[in-house]
Amino acid sequence: MADVQGIEIEPVTDWYRANVPGATPPLEFELIAGGHSNLTYRVTDADGRRTVLRRPPLGQVLASAHDMGREHRIIAALHDTDIPVAPPLGYVPDDSVNGAPFYVMDFVEGHVLRTQDEALALSPEARANCGDSLVDVLARIHAVDVDAVGLGDLGRKDGYIERQLKRWYGQWEKSKTRELPEIDEVHRVLSADVPDQGPAAIVHGDYRLDNCMVDDRGDVIAVLDWELCTLGDALADVGLLMVYWSEPGDRSPTLGAPTAAEGMRTRQELLDRYAAASGRDLSNIDYYVAFGYWKLACIVEGVYARYIGGSMGTRDTSDFDGFKLQVEALAAQAKAAVDRLA
Repeated sequence: MADVQGIEIEPVTDWYRANVPGATPPLEFELIAGGHSNLTYRVTDADGRRTVLRRPPLGQVLASAHDMGREHRIIAALHDTDIPVAPPLGYVPDDSVNGAPFYVMDFVEGHVLRTQDEALALSPEARANCGDSLVDVLARIHAVDVDAVGLGDLGRKDGYIERQLKRWYGQWEKSKTRELPEIDEVHRVLSADVPDQGPAAIVHGDYRLDNCMVDDRGDVIAVLDWELCTLGDALADVGLLMVYWSEPGDRSPTLGAPTAAEGMRTRQELLDRYAAASGRDLSNIDYYVAFGYWKLACIVEGVYARYIGGSMGTRDTSDFDGFKLQVEALAAQAKAAVDRLA
């Protein structure tokens, strides 16, 4: 059996045999393309049953990042709610099996839309429904009673934006590969005028179309990638969704190409639907859009730094410069956004 970087095949297979009912070795592991943080593998057993294994990136893991136990805890807590998540199957909290913590969940059959071509493969009605369903699910996430589902201690319930500004600026300082004055300036402006936070909600932290799986009708059937999730200001998710939601004609540095496909909703339609579904006041949404660009620049810089260090389970270095340029473009977008607040 061929080696798979990031997977200790024999001990992981033994763990599956003991902990995943019905798992039939031998297991085939495939690194799923498109992930730039925690490593995600499709696991297929001898009977064709598919599951998914998630583990941290290889090396250079920043403190508090890539917490497998936290991610597993969140999807386990939400599994019995009206939030669509992949059913969790098991969690290993230490490095005894695979050299790093990991968790396993069921494989959900559907579409992850990363390109316009993938979006256009859906019907026009399904494309329109993608935005509606995405917003409706986000409003439901923000409406979850965190104490009732056992997530009331997931994070502090107050001061979310202040904490995020401190966290990501600290991560920027640890990960940065060069100086970018826009990052420092935007951090100063956002820190000086933080909006009052409403009641604490679950904040996904990276909510966008290609972090969700949809079915043929465009309905969201699984929300993925919960590694940045915490408690705090729900509007941070809405602002970041606007950053990712490209429209035709945009010159966007984000990964929003599928949302520019014909028939997709506009940003304003999404905002209107979210306001109606959630009852939240969106009059200050531009602040959160500016914060979203800035935060994303800090995150992508960390991805870029890890790529340089060879820690993403691939030896392909062809897109290094693309990440560097994306960080610079995001920083410029963040600066432009805060300038509009003046």
